[in-house]
Amino acid sequence: MPSQQVLEEKSTEVEAIKGILKEHKSIGIASLKKVRASQLQELKKSMAGKVYLRVLKNTLMRLAIEEMNQENLKQLEVYLDGSNVYLFTDLNPFKLALLLERGKVKTTAKSGDIAAMDVIVPAGNTAQPPGPIISQLNGVGLPTRIESGSVWVSKDTLVARRGDIINEQLAGVLSKLGIKAVELGISMRAVFDDGLMITGDQLKVDVAATRRSVEQSNQEAFALAMGISYPSKETIKPLLQNAHQKAMALAVSAAIPTKETIGDLIRKANMQMTSLTGAVDKATPKAN
Repeated sequence: MPSQQVLEEKSTEVEAIKGILKEHKSIGIASLKKVRASQLQELKKSMAGKVYLRVLKNTLMRLAIEEMNQENLKQLEVYLDGSNVYLFTDLNPFKLALLLERGKVKTTAKSGDIAAMDVIVPAGNTAQPPGPIISQLNGVGLPTRIESGSVWVSKDTLVARRGDIINEQLAGVLSKLGIKAVELGISMRAVFDDGLMITGDQLKVDVAATRRSVEQSNQEAFALAMGISYPSKETIKPLLQNAHQKAMALAVSAAIPTKETIGDLIRKANMQMTSLTGAVDKATPKAN
């Protein structure tokens, strides 16, 4: 049976967790798998004032949620397993996830690690002398040749796709070649944001692709607004410029003299006169 002191400590911790849950709009749950203590400390420093990080026992978090008796919070319970760090914040959940992604560092892989990206070994000099390294490279599908006393990889070669498990043989080769195929850092599992549960997959945003999509949509919306002459802060100036150009072209075509068109009308008349004079000259027989 737990001692009275232990029970009191747990009760105090549960009350503290309940207070933290009430103070913040968003509660993030991130996996601590393959996270170094130094990385966690650095992350705490970099997010100070924006995010409150706590490594809590899942059992205590579950007790706090049950005691608060809020149905929405119970959505968190499915994630209360494994080794987690809890992030309490008022930040937008997507911004929070992006901050965590930017905090990750690349490192060399060990057997059983998962490739964080498509792993491509580039063509070039491995700086390794001929010997057992040749069979090691060939064993993971790398074409090789010997040149100037070194082993070279003949062409760029994909050796693992993102999400693949890296075996011991490949991990050894990548380590010798200095290729970092694994990311260390906190991976967001889910965020409970003001009553809405957002999963880790939903939090992954391709910022560059999103920016391109927004830019393209903006261009298409601008073109449509110009096409239907829809006035807005962005279109009013080019719409007025287009209208002015059309008005000028119409006035010149209709020979309407104004302060703006008189110069163009005179030039047009001069060109017509010159053209007519030339035509008359050609049509008039020359005297012998």
